[in-house]
Amino acid sequence: MEPSGQGANDHAQNSVGVGEHPWEVTDMTRLRRFLCYGSEMAIYDTKEHRLGMESALALLSLLQEGRGCEVVEEVKRLAQEGRPVRANPSLFALAVCSQHSDLKTRQGAFRALSDVCRVPEHLFTFIQYKKEAKEGMRCGIWGRALRKAVSDWYNKQDAMGLALAVTKYKTRGGWSHQDLLRLSHAKPANEAITLISKYITKGWKEVQVAYTDKENSEEEVKVLSYLEAVERVKHSADEMEVSHLIEEHKLEREQLLTDHLKSKAVWKALLKEMPMASMLRALGKMTADQFLEPGCSDVAAVCERIQSEAALKMAKLHPFSVLMASENYKRGQGNRGKVKWEPDGDIIKALDSAFYKCFTNVEPAGKRFVVAVDVSTSLSSIVKGTSVSTAVAAAAMAMVFARTEAETQVLAYSEGAIVPCTITEGMSLRQVATELVKIPSGYTDCALPILWASGKGITVDMFIIFTNSACWHGEANPAECLRMYRQKLGIFSKLMVCGLTSNGLSIADPAEDRGMLDLCGFDLGAIEVIRNLALDLI
Repeated sequence: MEPSGQGANDHAQNSVGVGEHPWEVTDMTRLRRFLCYGSEMAIYDTKEHRLGMESALALLSLLQEGRGCEVVEEVKRLAQEGRPVRANPSLFALAVCSQHSDLKTRQGAFRALSDVCRVPEHLFTFIQYKKEAKEGMRCGIWGRALRKAVSDWYNKQDAMGLALAVTKYKTRGGWSHQDLLRLSHAKPANEAITLISKYITKGWKEVQVAYTDKENSEEEVKVLSYLEAVERVKHSADEMEVSHLIEEHKLEREQLLTDHLKSKAVWKALLKEMPMASMLRALGKMTADQFLEPGCSDVAAVCERIQSEAALKMAKLHPFSVLMASENYKRGQGNRGKVKWEPDGDIIKALDSAFYKCFTNVEPAGKRFVVAVDVSTSLSSIVKGTSVSTAVAAAAMAMVFARTEAETQVLAYSEGAIVPCTITEGMSLRQVATELVKIPSGYTDCALPILWASGKGITVDMFIIFTNSACWHGEANPAECLRMYRQKLGIFSKLMVCGLTSNGLSIADPAEDRGMLDLCGFDLGAIEVIRNLALDLI
């Protein structure tokens, strides 16, 4: 459906009033970018970079201005809403706030620890960031406030959930649960947490001695039974015993030994409770280990689950997530090339079916979009960090917007040519990709979609441009074209340029315009970044 000026009243929040500057980049804007994807710049890179004080200057500026409590609340809010595409930036920011000179900021950071650190690896990473921030200082990090915050983190956990966590996520970055309990002088809040703490610090044999002849509570009995199962699995070579323990106690893959995964019975047991996303990642491994053999009942069961609309809805999988899983599986080898397999045709068909069924999982942003795909000769590579071709990735995302956003216009463009494309609900991914390459190829000109909309007077909330790694080869600068378009139509339109194979783009204005952003590569995080920008959250 083509966006039109008549719908402008439904999107009044995007209109630009006289004297207003909605595109201004403030320190809070930079902070939100940092918390979302780990950089204050208007560039999202699928390759995650090491965080340091030099990458969080806006955070430091806000703290210097006495806005530490505001920063902590923003970290907490975004984490609770699930907006960050990476966990580490929020953990880094919280660690910095927890060491600030302002008492209220420090207290707020420690109170927010349980809300931001959802799993043990988050807690380990937070502690490591605190340690790195303290390097060069005479004082240590384990003051009373941190000891209490870490102790509270363990005590706030559900006992069975904590038993799973400490046996699944044992260490991270050189830290272990034993380290944290020892250094925090943690005092367990109840009997079940006491049991788990003893297991962590003293080991299973000490737990057996202390609890075998003791009259235990119902919760303690459950925890003991679970921990016993974990310990039995660690020392068992009997695949039937291991598979039975997995089914009875819902043990997960991370709690098993590597050799256990050579057993078909073990894989069968794991699959019964394995999350959909984890199962898709393990398809290659299961095929390589000959658990999934052509025509067998296990393949049929996996295919049935992959295509289950109820299971896909529960997993909330995005179509692009399934597409990446499908392309990775078709490749026939792991990322490092060590694990190899012969892709099963039935599984490939099931993944293809799941791709289309997952469109119902996409929550519309309710904006007016122009999705423009560069069809120059360069759109024939592989998306950085994936097994997906740039043409297929662009076609898939064009489908996502065309099917889920009521006001979306898809364009194919090349030097001097731009063609509106019609994408109907019944079209396949192959048909959409074919539709996009109808016009002759040429040089990339990323300004064309904006100039096209401006010339036709079409109101657009956000331009999303898919190209390879080229910025522009035309006479017009896309950023300048966007500013002129805004002025002409009186609307705060945004621009997202997706360089699918790029290691660095430079279209977006990094300093003065929060309505422009570049993507280098493309992954699931990029999809969330697009949504966050569309909804004015970063």
